[in-house]
Amino acid sequence: MTSSVADGIRRGLEQAIAYAEGTADPADYVVHVPQQIDVKAIRVRLGLTQEEFAGRFGFSVKTLRHWEQKQRVPEGPTRAYLIVIDRDPEAVHRALTRAA
Repeated sequence: MTSSVADGIRRGLEQAIAYAEGTADPADYVVHVPQQIDVKAIRVRLGLTQEEFAGRFGFSVKTLRHWEQKQRVPEGPTRAYLIVIDRDPEAVHRALTRAA
């Protein structure tokens, strides 16, 4: 991955976090991060076990199970990450494996 691509990803994540924390100027952004997200539906759509999904995208299996059982909910930046996983899982996987 080129440094400009990595810098773009980093800037995007920093912006998403600032937005989720309420420190960004909302007028600068047009994003929608839903309050609720069906993590299990995303995982099932991708055809992955809990262990595969957690390992591929950097979650603990325990946390994933809590989300799927509705015992906990993902925080704002994590919900945004899950949306990206849902929409383009291969891009996320490529970005994470190249970073290693």
